[in-house]
Amino acid sequence: MSDNLVDVFIEIPMGSNVKYEYDDNYKCVRCDRILNTALVYPANYGFIPGTLAGDGDPLDVLLITDYKLYPNIVIKCKIIGVLLTEDEEGEDNKVIVVPSKKVDPRYEDKNNYSDLDQSILDKINHFYLNYKTLEHKKWVKVHGYANRSKALDIYRKSLLKK
Repeated sequence: MSDNLVDVFIEIPMGSNVKYEYDDNYKCVRCDRILNTALVYPANYGFIPGTLAGDGDPLDVLLITDYKLYPNIVIKCKIIGVLLTEDEEGEDNKVIVVPSKKVDPRYEDKNNYSDLDQSILDKINHFYLNYKTLEHKKWVKVHGYANRSKALDIYRKSLLKK
């Protein structure tokens, strides 16, 4: 990883109320469920290939852009922070990234989550506090945001040994 750049696989486009998940058997995204709340994903959502988080899945990612990216694509991104959360299955952090300079130079000055507009952070926080409220025996606790250094530490610890 140079300059904090990682490949991100997109599962869910910003603005969707459909929860897609990558299906390793079919090598594509599968419709997991429809969100039962009147909420939509506030950012493009996916994971970092080659990682394994505490919940047994690849490390989750929120890609901050002002446009939708469709599922099943890979995009080069810069890590800028992490939303610390847990759910009914344990630790479930969301690494926050922006497109690399080569992909979209408008995000070059975003180096930490605190560089983002507060309204974006508020929407993400609100989404994770509420998106499971109508689902039986499901819950999420949000513990707040942490800086790029903490996000990089979480990322490095999640890397699979080759």
